[in-house]
Amino acid sequence: MKIQWSLILALFFALITAVFAVINVDPVQVNLLFGSVSLPLILLILGSTLLGGIIVGAFGIYRGYRLQREVKGLHAKLVHIQEATGYVFPEPEKPERGKKKKSAGNEAEAGAGAESAEEDSPIQP
Repeated sequence: MKIQWSLILALFFALITAVFAVINVDPVQVNLLFGSVSLPLILLILGSTLLGGIIVGAFGIYRGYRLQREVKGLHAKLVHIQEATGYVFPEPEKPERGKKKKSAGNEAEAGAGAESAEEDSPIQP
């Protein structure tokens, strides 16, 4: 759900930026360190937005890479500790697929039915 909201906010921001850029089409002087350039303001706005998005995206990729390295390091430590101590994590209980859980009342009825079925059986061990 968080990704959907992020996408909606990004699209909303892109729409506002595009409308703002289209309204401002007059040429402006941009002073650089080595000279000046005359550009339409729409290109300056869209270029700045694109450059900002690239910087934020690069930072996000770097952060994900750093976190992935940390996870790998912690996993290696965990394996080392498990080998040194012999500890094994207990497996979580998984319910069987396709079978409904029996409630306490149903188990008593099922148990009573099984006992009466054993009594009625013609073959006795």
